[in-house]
Amino acid sequence: MENNSSFHILTVTALNEWDWTSRIIFFSIALPCYLLTVVLNATLIMIIAFEKALHEPMYIFLCNLCVNDLCGTTGFYPRALVYLLTETNRISFEECIVQGLVIVVYAVGEFTNLSVMAVDRYIAICRPLHYHSIMSPFTVLGLVTFLWAFPCFASLLAILLAIKNPICRYDINKLFCENLSLVNLGCRQDISQGIFNGWMYISMSVLIGLVLISYFKIILACRKSKVNQEKFFSTCMPHLISFLNYIVCSFFDSSQTELRTNTLSHTFLSVIFLTIPPFVNPLIYGIKLAPIRAKILYIFRSSRIKNM
Repeated sequence: MENNSSFHILTVTALNEWDWTSRIIFFSIALPCYLLTVVLNATLIMIIAFEKALHEPMYIFLCNLCVNDLCGTTGFYPRALVYLLTETNRISFEECIVQGLVIVVYAVGEFTNLSVMAVDRYIAICRPLHYHSIMSPFTVLGLVTFLWAFPCFASLLAILLAIKNPICRYDINKLFCENLSLVNLGCRQDISQGIFNGWMYISMSVLIGLVLISYFKIILACRKSKVNQEKFFSTCMPHLISFLNYIVCSFFDSSQTELRTNTLSHTFLSVIFLTIPPFVNPLIYGIKLAPIRAKILYIFRSSRIKNM
C-alpha cells in the first residue's frame, strides 16, 4: 500500500483564533469536567463490579456503557488540554491515527450499547416471564462481545480506508482526529470510502431502528399495566434520556463536520458528543436507578461516619 504519510506533523486549526486568556478559561473548565467525568464513570463501574446483586444483564450493559464513555473521554480530553495549555496545536500523523481509532470506537460503541440496552428493556417489560431464559449468561456474553467487536472492527476499517491514500493537506479543522478528518487530508478519495460510509449509515440506522421499535412496543405494553409503567419510569427513562441526549449531540457534531470555520461555536458544537454524554450518563443512572443510588448513598454515609 503506497502511503507517504509517515512522520508528518499535522496542525489543529480549531484554536487558531483563540487568544491566551480564552485558552486558560476553557482549560480551567475542561480539566475539572474531565476529572469529574472519570470519577463518575469509574464509580459506577466499581459499584456494579463489586456489588453481586447488580450482576444482572441491565447493569452489565450499563457497566460497558461507562467503560465506553471513559474510552471516548480519555481519547479526547488529554490531547485537548495540551492544545489549550500550549500554543503549538500540533499532532503527529501517527498520534492522530491512534486518537481517531479511539474516538470512532467510542462513537460507534455508544450506539451499540444503547441499542442493546433498549432490547434488554423490551424483553424485561414485554416478556418478563421469559427474560432470564432469553438473557442467559451465554446470550449476555455474546452481546457484550458484539458491543466491543463491532465498534473495534468499524473503527479499524474506517481508519485504514482513511489513511490508504497519500496526504496532501496537513490541517485538522476540529479539536480532535477522527476518520473523516483523516479522509480530508488525502490527495484523493475513492469509491471505497463512499461504500464504507453507506454501510455505516445503514448499520447505525438499523441500531436506531432497534431502539425505536423496542420503545414502541414498550409503550404499548405500558398502556395496559401499571407495573410496566413503574418499570418504564424506573429503568427505561434513564436509557431513553441517554439515547436522545447522544442523538442530539451527534447531530450537532455531524452538522459541523463539513464546515471549515474555526469559530468558538463550531469548536464547541463539534465536541459536545464527546463531553456531554459521558458526563451526563452516570449522573442519570446514578440518580434514577434505585439500587445504584442506594449503594452510592451507603458509601457516602459510611465515609461520613468514619470521619466523625
